[in-house]
Amino acid sequence: MEHEVWKILIVEDDQRLAELTREYLEGNGFAVSIEADGARAVERIVGEQPDLVVLDLMLPGLDGLSVCREVRGRYDGPILMLTARADDMDQVLGLEMGADDYVCKPVRPRVLLARVRALLRRREANDAPAVAADGKRLTFGPLTIDSALREAWLRGDGIELTSAEFDLLWLLTSNAGRTLSREEIFGELRGIEYDGQDRSIDVRISRIRPKIGDDPEHPRLIKTIRGKGYLFVAEAARALS
Repeated sequence: MEHEVWKILIVEDDQRLAELTREYLEGNGFAVSIEADGARAVERIVGEQPDLVVLDLMLPGLDGLSVCREVRGRYDGPILMLTARADDMDQVLGLEMGADDYVCKPVRPRVLLARVRALLRRREANDAPAVAADGKRLTFGPLTIDSALREAWLRGDGIELTSAEFDLLWLLTSNAGRTLSREEIFGELRGIEYDGQDRSIDVRISRIRPKIGDDPEHPRLIKTIRGKGYLFVAEAARALS
């Protein structure tokens, strides 16, 4: 069944950019509204629950990172951040605060549209009714990941994961014992070619490790294979006490 109309909230104080972005997205079938103030954006995101938020980092009242941090516990939809092209730290901080993806300024409309559609496809899949099926739950000792429920547990306690973190964890665990390259991970999760510079995968790995009982300083569950990618080690997970 088709989703009626996706609702997007653009949080951007550059009025010209916001209006141009709204015009472009509306021309591609989305319902778009704009908010220029960070503090009011928090109220609107939590109150209106848009299907997706496009969030600029530099805002009056409350900056984008603070907005993301404020709403993350009360809003589970995708957040797409707009960041300065040269500021790698903004991208890392945005992902650490719970953003699902980012687009660098100056914004290229086709890139923005592709990222928006990819995030909404993922959300649509997440919202589909859970159906029990073989291969939908993986267990490694005290660690359990359920793809149908989109939940994970460590020693019976629920693990708090963003949607993007869950997707990455499921991809790694469902390919346990096989090294996945960044190119392969990027293609599976975002549907676009890896550009060799994007750090979103590395940031998410660093956030997932402590959540599943791995040692961030000396990881044994999700290992970095230098020059190749990442490897989930099932035996190490099963050995967790």
